Amino acid sequence: MARQQARRTIHADGEWYDALSGATREIVDPADGRPFDVVAEGDERDADRAVEAARRAFDGGQGAWPRTSAAERAALLRRVADLLVRDRERLGLLESRDAGKTLEEGRIDIDCVADAFRYFADLVAAEAPGRVVDAGTPDVHSLVVHEPVGVCALITPWNYPLLQASWKIAPALAAGNTFVVKPSEITPLTTVALIDLLAEAGLPAGVANIVTGPGHTVGARLAEHPDVDLVSFTGGLVSGVKVAQAAAVSVKKVALELGGKNPNVVFADACATDEGFDTAVDQALNAAFIHSGQVCSAGSRLIVEESVRDRFVAELAERAGRIRLGRGTDGGVECGPLVSEQQRAKVEAYVASALEEGAVLRTGGKRPEGPGYFYEPTVLDGCHRGMKVVREEIFGPVLTVETFRTEDEAVALANDTEYGLAGAVWTADAGRARRVAGRLRHGTVWINDFHPYLPQAEWGGFGRSGVGRELGPSGLAEYRESKHVYQNLAPSPVRWFRG
Repeated sequence: MARQQARRTIHADGEWYDALSGATREIVDPADGRPFDVVAEGDERDADRAVEAARRAFDGGQGAWPRTSAAERAALLRRVADLLVRDRERLGLLESRDAGKTLEEGRIDIDCVADAFRYFADLVAAEAPGRVVDAGTPDVHSLVVHEPVGVCALITPWNYPLLQASWKIAPALAAGNTFVVKPSEITPLTTVALIDLLAEAGLPAGVANIVTGPGHTVGARLAEHPDVDLVSFTGGLVSGVKVAQAAAVSVKKVALELGGKNPNVVFADACATDEGFDTAVDQALNAAFIHSGQVCSAGSRLIVEESVRDRFVAELAERAGRIRLGRGTDGGVECGPLVSEQQRAKVEAYVASALEEGAVLRTGGKRPEGPGYFYEPTVLDGCHRGMKVVREEIFGPVLTVETFRTEDEAVALANDTEYGLAGAVWTADAGRARRVAGRLRHGTVWINDFHPYLPQAEWGGFGRSGVGRELGPSGLAEYRESKHVYQNLAPSPVRWFRG
């Protein structure tokens, strides 16, 4: 491929810029390992410029974005949603090529992004202007009101670039904040496109800013910048700890979503009928292998009752071996590549360690021939909690199998993790479903399903899966501060100090 001219992908104060250093980065198609775009590679100075723009936009006069009405903010978010629907095919294709997912997954992502913008528009438009606090006297008017936090630094991951960005950008704007978003340097393209749509929808200059570049420079600077009031980060645990430490120096508000190691618990009674068995197997495949397992909520730990284990695992492995790999835009493809050669090497190392520790390979376990960063869907049987592959987040198409005999044992296995993002329980017994769901220490628990989420429901985890919530009313609250306004309608002297 002939060398492309780098696009201006750093946006501050309503203008697009090259990186101040002149650095660029090639964006690689993971389906063939070839670069297909070139973007600006920003650094700390570019981050400073973007924060300055966001600060000016937030601190502006009466007409500034934080002082617009909830109705105005809601109307803009709805216009953005309409533009996303208009550009669904273009953005879905770009997401597929950039992140390696299938085109259908890319289209669904854009639908979910539009839903997020509409949800937060409806939520903020329907709110009361404040909560009245009874002061015990008619001469005092006491009100608790919500105000925007200020300048928000939004740091997003590579696996769901636009979807994860929307979970931060939509509530930040709904609350009246300004922001600087730093997408993953691997998959920045759809987030760059969204900034243009925000401007087209009428968002004032300086409210939305973006810096493309690596986490150790741009992300680190945003986390520590004294003019940033909130940092929202989605990504790995190690990076999340660094973000929290940097933000703590200036006592910023912090929201962290740091991934998971999610159990999918299958009781034998869920498989008592052919239909139930088929559904549970099919959903176990969906839980583990959608987007090649590169999902924070992936059901990468199958915990199945011993009495059905052999039949279940045999059918699961057989179906996993038939999953069609390929470029996401090709017809009939069910699973795309991993996002990078580095990620594939990481997955290979986890599988090798599992086999060394005694796991049994039922299917997969290798890269197919040909270009791109593909890895076969892999099922590892005979696993236990002592294995690295069971303890640590893999972010690849690898499913481990553990077994249990009793309900208490199933719950203990499911909760035996440092993470606590999501999990599922499969059973035909409604009472058991409620009991087990109530005992699982995970932020989201699905019963007889896996992976759906609702914009109206909070998303977040326990333990090392992070702090704070996205989506739902709590997702909006993350981007607000509360203020108590106490108005004395009939002030009188206190007369404590007589002199």
